[in-house]
Amino acid sequence: MRFLHTSITVRQMEESLRFYTEILGLVPDGRRAIPENHAEIAFVRDPTSGARVELTHWEGKETFDPGEQLDHLAFEAADLDATLARMRSAGVRVAKEPYRLTGGSGRIAFVLDPNDVWIELIEHPSGSR
Repeated sequence: MRFLHTSITVRQMEESLRFYTEILGLVPDGRRAIPENHAEIAFVRDPTSGARVELTHWEGKETFDPGEQLDHLAFEAADLDATLARMRSAGVRVAKEPYRLTGGSGRIAFVLDPNDVWIELIEHPSGSR
């Protein structure tokens, strides 16, 4: 597997984009609505290392409990079904079975780490990425 990005929940997308680009020097790396989740995501990338942060804004989310800002960590899985089978056999809890988002090209699933942190597993179609 390959680590892809960290996702954080943001209160205001425009303010967060300004902070990460103008203050921290990251560069915009894509933005889109996720209608079925009532959310919008935007990626920013470190031009030197390539590390990415996904900014996630949830429609209607106005308050945050401590620790809620970390949304998930994302890893690429070449074979999502085999990866989930291996993780299940190791006792890993699956939070969301594989599915596709509208507008997405690959499948995703979510598992939980021992601290209940969500880990997104992304399977890109052959030949992409």
